Amino acid sequence: MGVFQRQESIMGTKVFFSLLLLLLLLFTTHEEVGFDSMIVKADGRTCLSQSHGFRGQCWSNTNCRLVCRNEGFPGGRCRGFRRRCFCVRPCP
Repeated sequence: MGVFQRQESIMGTKVFFSLLLLLLLLFTTHEEVGFDSMIVKADGRTCLSQSHGFRGQCWSNTNCRLVCRNEGFPGGRCRGFRRRCFCVRPCP
């Protein structure tokens, strides 16, 4: 019975850490799955341009949006694995 209990313990640990990783991924991407990213414009495409004024990694869409508005864009959001701030505007 000792070997069977050890295998159950190992499988329980794997399940626990898998769920922990899943929760971590959900909480770190919570800003990308907001209402702003779900809006699709029917009249045209959205163009992206990397912000020239934003410094460092982008973890807050709100901060990115404010910097982009100071650069003359209507909005902005954090994107990508490297967490860069991209300004958005309707394509011409």
